[in-house]
Amino acid sequence: MSDIRHDARRGFSESFGVEPAGTWSAPGRVNLIGEHTDYNDGFVLPLAINRRTVTALGIREDRVIRVASAFADEVAEIRLDELSPDALSGWAAYPLGVAWAFGRFGVDLAAVPGVDLYLESDVPVGAGLSSSAALECAVSLALNDVWQAGLDRRTLARLGQLAENEAVGAPTGIMDQSAVLLGRRDSAVFLDCRSLESRVVPLGFADAGLELVIMDTGVSHSHATGGYAERRASCEAGAAALGAASLRDVTVDDLPRARRLLDDVTYRRVRHVVTENQRVLDTVRTLETQGPAAIGELLDASHVSMRDDFEISVPELDLAVETAQQHGAIGARMTGGGFGGAAIALIPIDARSRLQVAIDGAFAEHGFSIPETFAVSAADGAIRDE
Repeated sequence: MSDIRHDARRGFSESFGVEPAGTWSAPGRVNLIGEHTDYNDGFVLPLAINRRTVTALGIREDRVIRVASAFADEVAEIRLDELSPDALSGWAAYPLGVAWAFGRFGVDLAAVPGVDLYLESDVPVGAGLSSSAALECAVSLALNDVWQAGLDRRTLARLGQLAENEAVGAPTGIMDQSAVLLGRRDSAVFLDCRSLESRVVPLGFADAGLELVIMDTGVSHSHATGGYAERRASCEAGAAALGAASLRDVTVDDLPRARRLLDDVTYRRVRHVVTENQRVLDTVRTLETQGPAAIGELLDASHVSMRDDFEISVPELDLAVETAQQHGAIGARMTGGGFGGAAIALIPIDARSRLQVAIDGAFAEHGFSIPETFAVSAADGAIRDE
């Protein structure tokens, strides 16, 4: 972490010719369970992870905002008065969209100074680990401080979601930003995406001799592409046909009626969300009553539902999950929005090397690129570093 902060400060100085006023950081997140439930007003159980995005910030004396990063050659520049979703494009739409969104949450952008921002990260991009939310939340926390906006963390989560929806064009829910801002060490965040009420749920992985392993397939995905939007539209259509405000209001007991009323594809989309909501509730209860070693079947069932009902898995994700299950994992599932990205496996700590060998061998045998495999731990949410 100290190296990332150092790199961010150095990158800022090299890009802008002065020292930054400070650095702020936000973690990536992995979703333990609860996929595509957030925009359906449902339940999710993510955790912030020990991979972070750092933003170094300097205050300007004019009305310009400039953004540079370690992952792009160009410096994006725009006047605060010209900020709008239509004026933003590319990677810079994420941080500049956050700046724009402050105006939608009551901050007078005519009364705040311009800023320079430099971004550095070790959150893998495109792996379903919320690299975008980490970026948004590091920037929003920094701007909230230097602009003295006084917004609380739940409001900053809504602000980041608005930026991603409107400025980037990705129809995501609020789970990612909430996990990134509200995360706690060795804990998950149980979030009700309708009320935005949340509570911390202790995980106890290490005490149980377990660790959470990420298997990043390297298959790139994007929430701004059609598959994600199509799934969301299908969920909304299913809820409307069932007379529900959202799929949050549909229960497992309603599924027989849903099967009669809906076409097969829409029904399966609905069935995933409804059963996934129940799996989140069951996982929280199991963690609190039996401990993490008892949640494996719920993780496995979640993957089957995403593979067969929501149809958002890919062969590489299925292979990672199956290989983990066959080599000591208590449970495994794909995580994130789907169509690529990463899978997770909850494994005994002493099974890590065996799993690595098995994954490498299985992917080589199928002609797939070898995934990056690494363990993560639950970390604290966004903070000002210095």
